[in-house]
Amino acid sequence: MSALAALISYLELMMDTPMHGQFHLRRHDLSQFMKLDASAVKALNLMPQPELGGNKNMSLYGLLNHCKTSQGQRLLGRWLKQPLVNRHAIQRRQDMVEMFVNDSVRRRTLQDEYLKRMPDFHRICKRFHRGGAGLEDLVRVYQAVAVLPKIIDSLDDLAKEEGMHGQVLEEDFIVPLREKATQLEQYSALIEESIDLEELEHNHHYHLQPTLDPELQQFRDSLLATRDGLDEEHRRVGRKLGLDIEKKLHLENNQVYNYSFRVTKAEANAIRQNPWCIELAVQKAGTIFTTEKLKELSAEYLRLQEEYEKKQKYLIKEVVGVASSYAPLLEELDGTIAALDVLVSFAHVSANAPIPYVKPTVAEKGGSDVIVRGARHPCLEVQDDINFIANDHEMRRGNSEFAILTGPNMGGKSTYIRQLGVIALLAQLGCFVPADSAKLPIFDCVLARVGAGDSQLKGVSTFMAEMLETATILRSATRDSLIIIDELGRGTSTYDGFGLAWAISEHIAKNIRAFCLFATHFHELTAMANQMEWVKNLQVRAEVQPAPAGKSISDRQITLLYQVIEGHSDQSFGIHVAELARFPDAVVKLAKRKADELEDFGTEDDAAKMPKLDEGEVEQGTQIVKEFLAEWKGQSADGSEDEQRAALKALVEQWQDRFDGNAWVKSVLSGL
Repeated sequence: MSALAALISYLELMMDTPMHGQFHLRRHDLSQFMKLDASAVKALNLMPQPELGGNKNMSLYGLLNHCKTSQGQRLLGRWLKQPLVNRHAIQRRQDMVEMFVNDSVRRRTLQDEYLKRMPDFHRICKRFHRGGAGLEDLVRVYQAVAVLPKIIDSLDDLAKEEGMHGQVLEEDFIVPLREKATQLEQYSALIEESIDLEELEHNHHYHLQPTLDPELQQFRDSLLATRDGLDEEHRRVGRKLGLDIEKKLHLENNQVYNYSFRVTKAEANAIRQNPWCIELAVQKAGTIFTTEKLKELSAEYLRLQEEYEKKQKYLIKEVVGVASSYAPLLEELDGTIAALDVLVSFAHVSANAPIPYVKPTVAEKGGSDVIVRGARHPCLEVQDDINFIANDHEMRRGNSEFAILTGPNMGGKSTYIRQLGVIALLAQLGCFVPADSAKLPIFDCVLARVGAGDSQLKGVSTFMAEMLETATILRSATRDSLIIIDELGRGTSTYDGFGLAWAISEHIAKNIRAFCLFATHFHELTAMANQMEWVKNLQVRAEVQPAPAGKSISDRQITLLYQVIEGHSDQSFGIHVAELARFPDAVVKLAKRKADELEDFGTEDDAAKMPKLDEGEVEQGTQIVKEFLAEWKGQSADGSEDEQRAALKALVEQWQDRFDGNAWVKSVLSGL
């Protein structure tokens, strides 16, 4: 209630008398929508972000926004933040999108001819409530109502062709629109009786019908008579000056001089030779002048017009008051038109993508594996000069529900994990998805930990922000969630970061058991796949050519293929990215030298020398070492250091035959 009181205060509703009694509290069931926190909205680029520039396709909202109405654009924003979790509702949207995808002619007609002419009913209703609506608002609603029968006929024809799917269109749009059109017939009659539509059509002036009030009719007749007098004076002056009134002598309603004549510079001498012509101004467009008769008629016309407007203003309030009674009906119509606009926009995007989107199969919560073939990121594939490489997503319960993704920097790991989140969200919006085929469960929420950023004003460091987002995931995630984590633990030391990354991964994989994509440069995490059979290792493929002779191993040539395959990578190639960023040569060379000092990559010769041992050999060798250590421990610890060393050497000689008989023990001893 405190939050509600703050909202009412902020909107100043208690000070706005016309708004009293116009609002109602309604309960919204948030369990009907997917949960998306701020981190997920930002990670999936759902809404436009100023730092990404003005390219609208950089956000999912910008990509999907081909809406022709303001209400449609607002509804699209709400739908993006509240995807559905009800399978029946999702399928109804999908069926309607499919109909519009298949019928491109009707889709374009709806967008370009009908929806484009729909005004923002919500804003007009707000002006109705506040008493600020005018004749223009009434006419715009009238013109929109006139288009409704055409929309209904177009949808009706489409529904008849589609059979069973057409019934969904009938229930959700045709029946409601037909009811609204019938109820608004009286509104149309009110406008036709009240507003002079002929005057609007010919002169673009918004005037009431003069027949509404005898006094208004009298003013109107006087205005017409005065206007006739102005035209007669125009003709008279034209005859006296010998000028063509169509081409050379113009009668204009000037902002400064009211009704006056204008002639071009070539005819200006004719005015100066006639003293009854009163020159007013010389401008680029010509000379402006008047006559005594024109001054009288102009003043009279101005007076009558003011009286007419004063009288009309009173009557307009009455007409608007009657029209505002249709506001609840227009609000309902606004919602129906907005939903139609968004679904048609979905179909437009799905059909006109570089590779057309496909209709996904959506199962109940927990009732399906994630199987997406040829998945693409919808925002990236439409960028200029990009040839997007599609990848598959296959996550099966009990087999590969937790995927650890490793690979080189700039290899496409972030794109791969984000695109699945975007595809899942699009599927639950009811839209088609960028893939060759897609089968998905319904997720109750998408939780993301992507990117690095601090919040200095809140006193939150980069690592603290990362931990807060991860804590939210651990608290909120369920078995039916989709979790996307990118580069967890990089904001602190390597050891702390790896420890946290392992603990968090293990908790998600073992306790929560949600579908999770985990991209990391901690290659040691891939060992988790040996402990849990449902953890799967994936890697971003890269071709690595050996370093030239005499060069450091860091000088290898790397080609990123942007393909995701099974297995794990053990290298990140960060120095390669530094070279792409055009670091100074001296810095790159120093980095390579230090990397070679700190990391032992091994060589092919070393790998060839290492024996290939089976598990039995290793277990036997381990047992030999344990027995040897147990016997050495049991011997007396008395004596000097030299005496103890001699005793150990003698014991080793006794065990030498057993050591030599096991390859694993020999390999261990050779490394000491």
